[in-house]
Amino acid sequence: MQGTRHRVVIVGAGFGGLYAAKALRGRRDLEVTIVDRRNFHLFQPLLYQVATGVLSPANIAAPVRAVLKRQRNVRTLLGEVTGLDPERRRLNLREGALEYDSLILAPGSLTSYFGNDGWEQHAPGLKSVEDATRIRARILSAFEQAELEQVPEKIRRLLTFVVAGGGPTGVELAGAIAEIARHTLTHEFRTITPADSRILLVQGGERLLPGYPPELSANAQHSLEKLGVEILLNHKAVDVSEQGVLVRSDAGAEQFVDSANVLWAAGVRANPLGAALREATGCELDRSGRVIVEPDCSIAGHPDIFVVGDMAHCDDGEGRPLPGVAQVAMQQAAFAARRITERLAGRGQGMPRFRYRDRGSMATIGRASAVAAAGRMRMKGLVGWLAWLFIHLMYIVEYDNRVLVLFQWCWYYLTWNRSARLITNPEE
Repeated sequence: MQGTRHRVVIVGAGFGGLYAAKALRGRRDLEVTIVDRRNFHLFQPLLYQVATGVLSPANIAAPVRAVLKRQRNVRTLLGEVTGLDPERRRLNLREGALEYDSLILAPGSLTSYFGNDGWEQHAPGLKSVEDATRIRARILSAFEQAELEQVPEKIRRLLTFVVAGGGPTGVELAGAIAEIARHTLTHEFRTITPADSRILLVQGGERLLPGYPPELSANAQHSLEKLGVEILLNHKAVDVSEQGVLVRSDAGAEQFVDSANVLWAAGVRANPLGAALREATGCELDRSGRVIVEPDCSIAGHPDIFVVGDMAHCDDGEGRPLPGVAQVAMQQAAFAARRITERLAGRGQGMPRFRYRDRGSMATIGRASAVAAAGRMRMKGLVGWLAWLFIHLMYIVEYDNRVLVLFQWCWYYLTWNRSARLITNPEE
């Protein structure tokens, strides 16, 4: 490549990184390098369907090289970032170093246990393919072990599922587990009755889906209760162990839930790269470890470094931080890419503010049931579910994956059968 090209390095091949690379397509004056420690882009909104056996990992993941193969100005590297040297404009990798003229950081986020990292081994979160297959193995193994068990108390413990967190991931997981127990596994066991399973959803706030309109939160709760999910509002998990989870209400009342299956969907934390960035540049972090960015998504004193997506603390213009969702990351990535190209064209003076356009939120509760909000429009039930299907299909990056996912969804709708019910984690 020609040395006169402006070198743009992008860290992370999630929604933010991938959309930044796509926004820079066709620019012959740019040399774009995208770095990730995984060789694939993962469609995280559908991870819960891998965890519950509807889809296989390959259905929602696409090799980054395949996605960007037609962008001749982009190269893809498999590497892990260890730090950076902003004075020399150098990004340090475990495998070497990269020099940049502009840097876009979009490494995503991790599961947060609010300082109780020891809970992870007993209550897995859902942020990666490995997490999804681990949860899938745990759910399916619980039914298999219960079929072998003779002691009623042990059977009840195996068939008790606790989901901590009432946001979209928690709601979707709880609904999917209820459908597995009430529909998918019907008539498949001889000793146990899967429909007798207890599914408990624990939410620290006063309603589920707190970022959604109240009427949709109420609809989601009603739909889950119809599936047999028990919902504890204004309760938090305060201790997790191999035996189960201790739950405490806002009033201070405690109860211990004896369960072999605790799943965590209660929070996220910023990528550790944020701490490395603070050490190198002196930038500020918020309490969650996210980088507090300037209005144009750059960091103070370093207009050549942009932070987008889950690692960025970017306010909405009224002092409220933007949510860590995919559409924020995509819009910020496109904005940062535009800032870079404007500067190269001599039109990047001043500091324009990134403005987020909320195109709506949606969550699925189960087969033919979802809630969706877009502006003043509210959708629920089958209509919301069809809207959810269409939107998610459109944002899956590879056409082949769209076809496969659509086929699996149609098959599941017609038969209740989850075709990816494989226990593939030997440690489980």
